[in-house]
Amino acid sequence: MGKRILARRKGYGNLWARSPGHRHVGRVKYRSFKQNESELRFKVVDFLHSPGRGAPVAVIRYHDGIKGLWLPPEGVFEGQEFIQAKQGSVEVGNILPLKELPLGTLVYNIEATPQDGGKFARASGVTAIVRNKTANKVEVLFRSKKTKWINEQCLGTVGVVAGGGRTDKPFLKAGNKFYYIQSKAKKWPVVRGVTMNACSHPYGGGAKQSPHKSTTTSRNAPPGRKVGQIAARRTGHQN
Repeated sequence: MGKRILARRKGYGNLWARSPGHRHVGRVKYRSFKQNESELRFKVVDFLHSPGRGAPVAVIRYHDGIKGLWLPPEGVFEGQEFIQAKQGSVEVGNILPLKELPLGTLVYNIEATPQDGGKFARASGVTAIVRNKTANKVEVLFRSKKTKWINEQCLGTVGVVAGGGRTDKPFLKAGNKFYYIQSKAKKWPVVRGVTMNACSHPYGGGAKQSPHKSTTTSRNAPPGRKVGQIAARRTGHQN
């Protein structure tokens, strides 16, 4: 009897296949403005290591005593004060709507829709650039060289996410990579299907490492067969 393939076993949702959410320090998002509220002042209290996240997380205390989590920029320290406002000075660490930022400003943790807490450019050492403006939209250039038009009321933090250069240091040995991956919802090492036995994967078996069949798979294929290029519109080189 062969084993069910890894993709199928992960779908069952057993403990080893789940994200280690119990280790996460909490959700890092902007605090929503209350009615008739235009500015929130906060102070950096502490810095935390967040397992599974590349960038550090700052513990902040707002002017009304409420604590929260914040994605800090490069160069901040404990005791510094910043603002989250609908209008204010463009300084590193301040949280402002995109419409208040001049062209060329570096900004990160950008909201996709107003008051959603921040969705884009959140990884360590990452930033985006305000590139263009229209009536009520702002064009933002991301590190991937892609651009996106976003509502001008969406918030963003001025600066670059802390923790840059983290990926410059090599792992050097498999053990380091193992413990790094263990803190995330990932499975490692990734083994190619063609290297497996025929009982372990649809592409396994045979004298040579080859899928021996088309790698495109139906969207409606059963869990044990749903591997390869799922519901691909086209594959291979185009003339």
